[in-house]
Amino acid sequence: MNGPGKGAQVQSMFDRIAPRYDLMNKLMTFGQDQRWRRFVVDKAAVEAGNAFLDLASGTGDIAFEIRRRNLEAEITAGDFSQGMLEMGKTRPQGETLSWVQCDAMSLPFAEEHFDGVTFGYLLRNVENIPKALQEVRRVLKPGGRVVCLDTTPPRGFFKPFINAYLKLALPILGKLIAGDASAYSYLSQSTLTFETPQDLQAAFEEAGFTRVKYRTFMMGSIAVHWGEKG
Repeated sequence: MNGPGKGAQVQSMFDRIAPRYDLMNKLMTFGQDQRWRRFVVDKAAVEAGNAFLDLASGTGDIAFEIRRRNLEAEITAGDFSQGMLEMGKTRPQGETLSWVQCDAMSLPFAEEHFDGVTFGYLLRNVENIPKALQEVRRVLKPGGRVVCLDTTPPRGFFKPFINAYLKLALPILGKLIAGDASAYSYLSQSTLTFETPQDLQAAFEEAGFTRVKYRTFMMGSIAVHWGEKG
């Protein structure tokens, strides 16, 4: 899924796998996905009265964790896939979030509206990473926080084993659980060809974010980046 048609293809894919997406996340990450999302919210440092955008929200895992910790925050869950949003709305406390279908390349929000923006697995699915980061920066208030959760290409001693899991096991699991091997073949390939943590840090800095740092998880195959609008 490359080129100018990537957005529509990604949107259609996530609509298809929405009913089984949460279950697949738990299975393919061996239950570690919630730990990473809690770390994202730790770095977001949400305060009462803050306005937060959880972009590429899916069914709202990060958004719901923000709500759990802060009942007074204004939380918007935005995603390209209407199917994902519809699943999220049915979850407990779904009515406490604002659900907005949106394109990360052209966000339908005013400049400097949000105190923070979080996103999980957004950047590997967009056509233009710098443009997406510019849009995130545009809607953030000065000093606002950004936190990104995404995959990274495997490296080091465990690289051959992780590669085998991504290329062989994950599509089979996707076929058995979600009924869609092609979607999980794409997700595997998008992991293997994505930016390194160092390159992604540089992309955040080039977009104008400051104090950018990151931490890796799961033998270096997952990274969380965070920073501020400079």
